[in-house]
Amino acid sequence: MVASALFHKATRPSKGAHIGLLALFVATSACSNAGAVPAGGGDAPDPAPSGATARVETPAPGTMPPAGYAWVIFGADTVVAEVAATPEERAEGLMYRDEVPDGTGMLFVFQDNVPRSFWMANTYVALDIAYLDPSFRVVDIIAMEPLVTDSYPSSAPAMFGLEVRQGWFEEQGIAIGAQARIEFGVQGR
Repeated sequence: MVASALFHKATRPSKGAHIGLLALFVATSACSNAGAVPAGGGDAPDPAPSGATARVETPAPGTMPPAGYAWVIFGADTVVAEVAATPEERAEGLMYRDEVPDGTGMLFVFQDNVPRSFWMANTYVALDIAYLDPSFRVVDIIAMEPLVTDSYPSSAPAMFGLEVRQGWFEEQGIAIGAQARIEFGVQGR
């Protein structure tokens, strides 16, 4: 998924790296929270089958995401998001991915708060985008279809765009007006 005014690079990120990072995050969180109860209560669930909803445990206080990532936290639900902060990263977005596992996504970061527009050129996975204002409040959520080159404009100014698997926001009960908390990883990647 990309901002429609930008072009893309013809590289394909490794999906294994994203799944590995998610597993590392969950394992690290479990180790650093000895005795803590996962957000869903009881033991942590087994990994969800493809297409099913999985919940990523809310990160422990004092921990930080890895460089180039952010945790976007909506109450008990957390998205481990790759951060796209440069024009080149925003232009490539989630293009060429075969899947976007539950609990993962991409956070597009801009320097200004203006109406945004994204498209799905070279994006093979159906996505939802939540547009967020500077206070991390959701101002719009739009379902986007794979390979569509029409624009998906926000209905209000936004400084951030969070893309996840299509249907994830609705399944988690996240709607317009929801307030997120964002923890950014270490700078200098």
